[in-house]
Amino acid sequence: MRAAFKSVIGAVLALSVGLGFSACSSSRETSSATPEAQGKPVTIGLTYIPNIQFSPFYVAQQQKLFGEQPVKLRHHGQNEGLFTALIQGNEDVVIAGADEAAQAHVEGHDLVVVAPYYNTYPVVILVPEASPIKSVADLKGKTIGLPGKYGENWFGLQYALNAAGLSESDVTIQAIGYTQRVALQTGSVDAVVGFSNNDAVQFKQAGFAAREIALGTDPMPLMGASIITTKDFAKAHSQELASVISGIQQGISKVVTDPEVALDATAQYVPDLAVAEHREAAAATLQATIRLFPQTEAEHALDPARLTKMVEALGELGITTKTLTAEDITVPVP
Repeated sequence: MRAAFKSVIGAVLALSVGLGFSACSSSRETSSATPEAQGKPVTIGLTYIPNIQFSPFYVAQQQKLFGEQPVKLRHHGQNEGLFTALIQGNEDVVIAGADEAAQAHVEGHDLVVVAPYYNTYPVVILVPEASPIKSVADLKGKTIGLPGKYGENWFGLQYALNAAGLSESDVTIQAIGYTQRVALQTGSVDAVVGFSNNDAVQFKQAGFAAREIALGTDPMPLMGASIITTKDFAKAHSQELASVISGIQQGISKVVTDPEVALDATAQYVPDLAVAEHREAAAATLQATIRLFPQTEAEHALDPARLTKMVEALGELGITTKTLTAEDITVPVP
């Protein structure tokens, strides 16, 4: 997830002025608290800058879907670690990859996954439309660009290579920062790793014909953006957490049902969406993001079997340890 939203910053700013976004290290908070609100205020960490991909939160705030539960939305700056504020207690919940949370857990941080935010893993491999590369297996001997060896871009690439029977030694991996389109367009690399709702959309808007290559066959074991908290917070504030999860899920459902509601709510955080061109660009990203969201009530629930498969896959890839279990990184929420 970290790479996902940083990718938005790089790609969108390169395309225009970035829908009015400005990448800054200071945080921005908005609150739904009211004088009569009950319960501990819950601070939700959203990465980097206001973004259409966070529209369910803006809708939930605007339409009071958190009910009486006071909630603060905090966009932490891009110079801040993904889980830093959560670990330090300055945030109570953060939106990040379940795979990233699993990695943090084995590094000594007692993080847990309590619900999905995306149902579909967003990472894809992108090649020029005319490229002879048709599958991951065709990448043997080729140069692949990605922001760096971290986050979901890196996890996704490792999974794809392993699923295709390839290793790192079979390809050349080049760290290119958030310059995927330029690197691919200039031929510096043969393929890039990016996000279906970021890079693929930005390529199209820039007029660059690119083709997506899936990481592997379904079902994909890796799990993307999820609702993450600490085990201590989940146990001590289960009712508040349940209200937050419910509000987020209602917000997602509202966005899926009526994308215009999402654009209107996001415009309160991104004023440049009042400009038709910027709103159109945001709408394209939103449509790609909607395809990642849970679409049914069943998909909103955390699937223990899927979490187990993710943990096993991460262990096999060496991203986590093989002793990590699904039970280590989740707790039941009433």
